[in-house]
Amino acid sequence: MASLAPTPTSSYRGRLAPSPTGYLHVGHARTFWTAWQRARDAGGALAMRMEDLDPDRSRSSYAEAAIEDLRWLGIRWHEGPDKGGSFGPYVQSRRRAFYLAAWRKLLRRGYLYPCRCSRKDLETALGAPHERVSAATHGSFGKLEPFDDEPIYPGTCRIFQGNIPQLPGPTVNEIEIPDGINWRFRVPDGEAVEFVDRNLGPQRFVAGEDFGDFVVWRRDGVPSYQLACVADDAAMSISEVVRGADLLKSTARQILLNRALGYNNPSWFHCRLVVDHNGRRLAKRHDSLSLRALRQRGLTPMNILSAELPVEV
Repeated sequence: MASLAPTPTSSYRGRLAPSPTGYLHVGHARTFWTAWQRARDAGGALAMRMEDLDPDRSRSSYAEAAIEDLRWLGIRWHEGPDKGGSFGPYVQSRRRAFYLAAWRKLLRRGYLYPCRCSRKDLETALGAPHERVSAATHGSFGKLEPFDDEPIYPGTCRIFQGNIPQLPGPTVNEIEIPDGINWRFRVPDGEAVEFVDRNLGPQRFVAGEDFGDFVVWRRDGVPSYQLACVADDAAMSISEVVRGADLLKSTARQILLNRALGYNNPSWFHCRLVVDHNGRRLAKRHDSLSLRALRQRGLTPMNILSAELPVEV
């Protein structure tokens, strides 16, 4: 099996970005394998970044399992939490300074506003409970995954952009810490965000129609996936992002963030999603299709990467 060159010979920089909120499954394996292949074929570098920003679900045991399972598949990387490198730290929970710098820049430039809406407020404004929104989007699985698509925000708190009048005391230029309130990015309503995906071709999403103002920092002090991903990819000089097609709409959001922050866009390669025998997208709740479970059942890396999925048991 061909491997990555010990020393990259091109400017290509890709990344593997597992989230340690459960065991990796077949879909993850095939996406990460594609990322490894593209870095290898380009003669470039591949970085591993552990995306552990979900404080309620992230576990060190899952992070360790992800590294072990990817190595078992034959995937290797040049930089990461286990290897170090010039762009560390390679664990998102240790990169808060990068996210704060990006948040402050967005705030100073007038792209953000504070949002006091609770989940109950949003459910009422949208006219449907969270569970019904989830079911309509994802079938009968119920609760949304943390990074899945979100309903379009109705704009309740948009009027508080600018000098933030509902916050007593400090002005925009005096606010240094985002904690304690949600902060949303105001999208340019009606603007079409277009890009050419290297796997799926031309893509087009309209701000305000396909997606609305989105959260970049949560009231519990955690940056959103959108902000952390953009800040990290820029800081790590990632030239191509390989990930699942469920994040196509997130790419439109991230293009807007890159533009607002003055970052260059990477290229994108979105992999088609792997589904189970009922046609449902795999998720970490599919325990019987996790790499751990499949290894225990005697499957080889080649079975997982190329063969038909086994029926869930």
